[in-house]
Amino acid sequence: MLPAILAQLGLPLLVRAANWGLGKLDSPVAQVASEALGEVETALGAGSIAPEQVAEANRHIEAMAAIDAGRERDILGEINATMRTEARSEDAYVRRWRPTFGYAVALTWTVQMAGLTYAVIATPEYAAEILAAIGSLSLIWGVALSVLGINVVKRSQDKAVQAGLDLPTGLGGRLAGTIFGGRGKG
Repeated sequence: MLPAILAQLGLPLLVRAANWGLGKLDSPVAQVASEALGEVETALGAGSIAPEQVAEANRHIEAMAAIDAGRERDILGEINATMRTEARSEDAYVRRWRPTFGYAVALTWTVQMAGLTYAVIATPEYAAEILAAIGSLSLIWGVALSVLGINVVKRSQDKAVQAGLDLPTGLGGRLAGTIFGGRGKG
């Protein structure tokens, strides 16, 4: 997406942005490149470079952006195809990995909380340190519970689609469905 935006804005902005970015680096090579781009920027501003040459450079930037966008489209197409293949799979584990993950998270959470509760009860003199240490686990549990939440929501959507229901496709659609009790499109 960024290459497409830069292609639309053209060579002068690209030169200015690269000059500014390279000038901030603490590297002799980057400083030399920044100075060279500064000279190009000055030449562009003074009209020393013909407008036809700038237009040709912009055309090349647009072509490179189109190639990059095509590559990104192909990558996303492959990811989408892989996801569709997994969804159609008859392999029991592929179809059941979400529940497996949910059970693993639930079991881990239960064992950990039971262990921490026992540690606080068995050694109350260390309760403050134990409870403070629980805070160190918040990042890993945040990630695990986020993945679990996404899995639950996605599975619910999969079941709704299999049942032939229209799903709201955005905030507007979800709000309309909530307010009016229907399954409006957003």
